[in-house]
Amino acid sequence: MQNLKSDRLLAQHLRRERALQNLSREQLAAVCNVSPSFIRDVESSPGRCSLELVLRVVQGLGLRATVGGWEKDIQTGSDADASKESPSP
Repeated sequence: MQNLKSDRLLAQHLRRERALQNLSREQLAAVCNVSPSFIRDVESSPGRCSLELVLRVVQGLGLRATVGGWEKDIQTGSDADASKESPSP
């Protein structure tokens, strides 16, 4: 399920950063080795785009993306956040 608010914010941030750097879609596409139509797509709905290519555009703009959220303990299969909860009596 997509988080539409995050999707819109990412799209807005990418458009604004490209504009601040005075890059056309064609110029950014050339830097990132993607098509100008992909730049249009990632600036309108990045959640529908390949994560690999979205990250390529982020990097092409000189930005860094970070991801936060849950993580799973590989050995036990339990959520790491669940282990932080207070123990049951």
